[in-house]
Amino acid sequence: MAYEVTATRRRPQNFENLVGQEFVAETLKNSIQSKKIAHAYLFTGPRGCGKTSTSRILAKALNCQNGPTVTPCGKCPACREITAGSSLDVIEIDGASNTGVNDVRQIKDEVLFPPNSCRYKIYIIDEVHMLSTGAFNALLKTIEEPPEYVIFIFATTELQKVPATIKSRCQQFNFRLVPPEKVKEQLAQAAAELNIKADDEALYWIAREAGGSMRDSYTLFDQVAAFSDGVLTYDKIRDKLGLVGVDRLNELFGLCVKGDSETALLKLDEYLQNGVSVEQLVSNCTDYLRSLLLIKSGVKKEALLGQSAERFSAEVLESWKVVQIERAMSIFMQLYRDIRYSLSPRYEFELAVSRLCWLKDYVSPAEVKKAVDAVKPLLSAAAVSRQISVQPQDSAEAQKKNDSVNSQPSQNQVSPRQADNVKPEQKPFGGIIHFSALDEPVQKEEVEAEEGTYAPDYSEENFMDQDVNVTDDAETEELDSPAVSEEERQNEIASSYEEPVEEKPKPFIPQEVAVDVNNIETVRQSLISDFSIDDAMLASNLMQTEKWALQGNSVSAVTDNQFAQMQIKNSVQKIAQKLSKIYNRDVTFEIKYEQKVENQQTVELPKEVELLRDVFKGTVIG
Repeated sequence: MAYEVTATRRRPQNFENLVGQEFVAETLKNSIQSKKIAHAYLFTGPRGCGKTSTSRILAKALNCQNGPTVTPCGKCPACREITAGSSLDVIEIDGASNTGVNDVRQIKDEVLFPPNSCRYKIYIIDEVHMLSTGAFNALLKTIEEPPEYVIFIFATTELQKVPATIKSRCQQFNFRLVPPEKVKEQLAQAAAELNIKADDEALYWIAREAGGSMRDSYTLFDQVAAFSDGVLTYDKIRDKLGLVGVDRLNELFGLCVKGDSETALLKLDEYLQNGVSVEQLVSNCTDYLRSLLLIKSGVKKEALLGQSAERFSAEVLESWKVVQIERAMSIFMQLYRDIRYSLSPRYEFELAVSRLCWLKDYVSPAEVKKAVDAVKPLLSAAAVSRQISVQPQDSAEAQKKNDSVNSQPSQNQVSPRQADNVKPEQKPFGGIIHFSALDEPVQKEEVEAEEGTYAPDYSEENFMDQDVNVTDDAETEELDSPAVSEEERQNEIASSYEEPVEEKPKPFIPQEVAVDVNNIETVRQSLISDFSIDDAMLASNLMQTEKWALQGNSVSAVTDNQFAQMQIKNSVQKIAQKLSKIYNRDVTFEIKYEQKVENQQTVELPKEVELLRDVFKGTVIG
């Protein structure tokens, strides 16, 4: 007897043998029992899930000698002819090969003749979505009102390509992918029929590789059974098909967890030298990371993992968090897309492995936000306390002197509104700059009133009716003064009509402060003040220096900031010119770098600060 592949040998012959399509089988059985048989069916679903087999089972159930029945006998001439594909009344048409209108017209001519020996004439059109638009249109009337002895069964894997006019005239059944557990059970039965000993791990691998297709699983089973010598194990599959097993992946990812990029790259080279393709290795690594993600999420179902959860490295599971495993999986998913257009797929893979070696330090944006939100209240409280602590603490004598000054009126005292017009350099250190342009416009009388200038309304009516309150001192002064003539009084009144001339404020000119050349710290402060106007960056770098010393005609300073040292070195000539001007002789300048030795003091930090420090991989200073 000729060899028959497992997919054909184990093709279902009745509704009970349909695997994973219980809903379709029960619905068809109920319609047959109730004699409510439709004139057109549309079976949709992925490849290898039983669409064509169901069509043949339905044809046998309707044309069986004992039928219509839900359990065709399989022994009558009609059942045997349908099983062998030689029945004159059950016509199978390949839609991919017969796509034209002429092929459909032939069907329209044939349906006019009743069946030869069976109860129904059944047309099974596989891959019906391949028909042309004209062929579909030619079928519409025949499908909508066929003779009572004609039944159409359409099968397709791409439902979206079937016109809506065809869908509306058919009963639609959606076939599903077969679960891996059921595929594994069918493979175990097939192995038992062939007297092959197969372990569960090998069968689970075949079921997962098939992707829910029974036909694909049987095809792959036949392939691996050919070199199994009666014993089918996962190790044989791994060696013969060039796979990288979970043990080798545990070793590779264990090196990545430790950050040993050198050994990891050498191990990758070993796998590639053994003949494993880059695409296959990327696929194996992605499956491995998916299994790790499932285990970290609490899913340990063997059918999903492909093997027992205990076989995966505990070191890798403990070292990587869920977000890091997700990052690693996204790296490999992107790697699979990139290697198609890469200069060298191997280079791309080595780059991915190198990235995995520092994945332990990866922090997701969500973790950063969480850490910042947690430490934000603590930082706010610290900022408030720091602001309070930097306020000047005057001595009792200074405070007393300040109070006495404030209590006495001064000609130089400035009103609050005038203070807004003072230039920033005239304000004391730490003052808040106020922009008077943003204020509402103020009437002139209000300004003069605030400044203490009395400007009455000298209109004739108001001048005559205005009541003037004179203090006792003014009356006394008027009585003591000599008599004034009427002419002098009129001149004084006339002069009062003239507008007072406002004096423009004099521009602020900073005065040069004498520098004590004997005090090197005073010289340092003078340089910082001068450069803060012309070169703020240099002034900032000079503020980070210390240990200034003058030896002969050379000034030296020390800093513990390498960046500041480099910036100051670029401006040594500029600093030397300033120093020469101060000392009235040629003076050179030299900057040195000294690493600051910190006192090792153990300070207990708040948990929020420790969390933020660990997230950013930094240190706490101060």
